[in-house]
Amino acid sequence: MNNITIGQFIPGNSWLHRLDPRIKILSLVVLLVGTFLIPISVNAIPLITMSLIFVGIMILTASSGIPMRKVLNGLRPIVFLLTFTFFIQLFYVKTGTLVTAPIVMYISLTSIIGIILWLVFYNWSKKYVKTRILYFFFTAFMVFFIQAMLPYVGFTSYTLFIYDEGLIRAGFIFIRITNVIIMTSLLTFTTMTTDLNYGIESLLKPLKIIKVPVDVIAMMLSLTLRYIPTLLGETEKIMKAQASRGVDFKESKFKDKVVQIISLLIPVFVISFKRAEDLGNAMEVRGYIIGAKRTRIDEYHIGFVDIFSLILAFVILGLIIYSKVMI
Repeated sequence: MNNITIGQFIPGNSWLHRLDPRIKILSLVVLLVGTFLIPISVNAIPLITMSLIFVGIMILTASSGIPMRKVLNGLRPIVFLLTFTFFIQLFYVKTGTLVTAPIVMYISLTSIIGIILWLVFYNWSKKYVKTRILYFFFTAFMVFFIQAMLPYVGFTSYTLFIYDEGLIRAGFIFIRITNVIIMTSLLTFTTMTTDLNYGIESLLKPLKIIKVPVDVIAMMLSLTLRYIPTLLGETEKIMKAQASRGVDFKESKFKDKVVQIISLLIPVFVISFKRAEDLGNAMEVRGYIIGAKRTRIDEYHIGFVDIFSLILAFVILGLIIYSKVMI
């Protein structure tokens, strides 16, 4: 659970940390819209555009001072989704040019035993590997490699055709999802909860005309993002406390795991309600009233860097729309 990066803030003094939160949120929305406007295609223009966005995000991450390993840890929760999407494209897309000769895959007794042995080895060895994301991708590749290389004994077989369009589409979707996760992670890494709340409230302020409780919505969103890592940390403490008393969450029967999960959820809910009560009391002591007008100690002023960053985001969006029209 230490790898969960949603809602975490990493202190720093980079230009991205000093950027106005309203500009950061608005620029993120613009870039996300541009990213999803790029069509999934094997043409050169969408591929080059998505690759350039990825390079720009890497440069942005390096300039922010956020450790690259911390950013990549945010991809761990979606590793399975990335791998599944990648192989689905390889199996589904049957257009283009064959990259390799047809590969005969065997579903046999020997391949099943080989896959089981490899998965056992993977579960044992992954704790000694630092780059677990790459190790997971390698394990997925090994599952297909074992089916192709081990001798055929019983059951059935099928032929795998790998086309260039399938590889290109799989890589395109892989990079798109990676770009979205890294961009959203950079927002929470470089923006404090209070600043995030202020940015959301300011951008949604026009909705007050139609009586939408913007300040309440902004506070709820910021508190939700802030308490995700807090509750995950409390859950990890409870799991370690129960493990020290002999509870094994990894190697147990299904019935025992259900009981263990219930014993884990109860204290988590109790802690959540207690923290919510403490937070409510703290906000009440500090004079917070729902719907009342509030003042701020620090007032944000949009400067040249903020304006330049927003203009650059809209320029990127405009170039993406232009390139989409030209295809």
